[in-house]
Amino acid sequence: METAIAAEGGKTLSAKQVKAFGTEAATAPLNQLNIQRRKPTTHDVEIEILYCGVCHSDLHTARNEWHGTVYPCVPGHEIVGRIVSVGDHVKKFKVGDLAAVGCMVDSCRECDYCKEGLEQYCEEGNTLTYNSPDIHLGGHTYGGYSESVVVNENYVLRVPDNLDLAATAPLLCAGITTYSPLKHWNIGPGKKVGIVGIGGLGHMGVKLAASLGAEVTVWSRSPEKEKDARRLGAHEFVLTNNPATLEALAGRYDAILDTISARHDLSPALNCLKPHGTLMMVGASPEGVEINPFPLLFGGRKIVGSLVGGIPETQEVLDFCAERGIAADVETIPVQEVDRAYDRMLKGDVRYRFSIDATSLRR
Repeated sequence: METAIAAEGGKTLSAKQVKAFGTEAATAPLNQLNIQRRKPTTHDVEIEILYCGVCHSDLHTARNEWHGTVYPCVPGHEIVGRIVSVGDHVKKFKVGDLAAVGCMVDSCRECDYCKEGLEQYCEEGNTLTYNSPDIHLGGHTYGGYSESVVVNENYVLRVPDNLDLAATAPLLCAGITTYSPLKHWNIGPGKKVGIVGIGGLGHMGVKLAASLGAEVTVWSRSPEKEKDARRLGAHEFVLTNNPATLEALAGRYDAILDTISARHDLSPALNCLKPHGTLMMVGASPEGVEINPFPLLFGGRKIVGSLVGGIPETQEVLDFCAERGIAADVETIPVQEVDRAYDRMLKGDVRYRFSIDATSLRR
């Protein structure tokens, strides 16, 4: 059913009610909700969501672990679906196209970063796919745990036809989050790179670093993951609970990609970097990390952060994965099981990403 909503600037937009899955409080379970989606304006596309990956950021936000969550919260920023309607002036897509939406649905479009295709660093602040102010309908944005989404065409990605859709969804966050720093710091042939942690982010880091031609070592606390690490493309596997092993690796790596989302000490990784080596941080720990400055000083090493990727680079990773036959390792679930999936994520009981079958909302 369509309704008229008074939006910012005095405009009136048509909106319709769609089914979604979210939570109304940090301690409440996720349940079915009804939310409003705007009718496509001139440059919008409407996407019927087929799959949505489950990111650890979804859990952090739903449970307000990063603080600032606005409720009701509908998570999900790894969206794949099919376009069912387009605005009058849309040029990049047509009805029937496969399409994807990642972590952003808008930005200022005018700052230097936006013009460079680095919308994730928009000076005015980009509009996140969920839990950001909604400039169209008011309130805040809702994510991909829902039947459909409406997004400006400039923030929508093309999905190559040869990709498995359920396994493609995590590329919109886990894929681009690991691909962007690997590309920026020139990881490729002749480079030795360590991947710390082999979960949703880490398993994509292994696949992508290996496909870029690097020699890849996985660092993990779990010996049972060695077989998987090598299947994913790792050349070596290191158990991080053995200090002697880490000491023997001092000065070995050109770069290390740290995907851990819990508090931990960065010193072992820093010590294992070559002089002027780079520790790339993509995990987001609510409790912070521990750092000793001496491994940085004695070796000229550096710690860098990386936040997802811009729209052009996100399209690049989708095309790269299509060309190389790369996708996430996923377990597909109905949306009604997402609370259980969160609990399993915390226990490390997933290999290596959950992908929600969004059609379960329409049954």
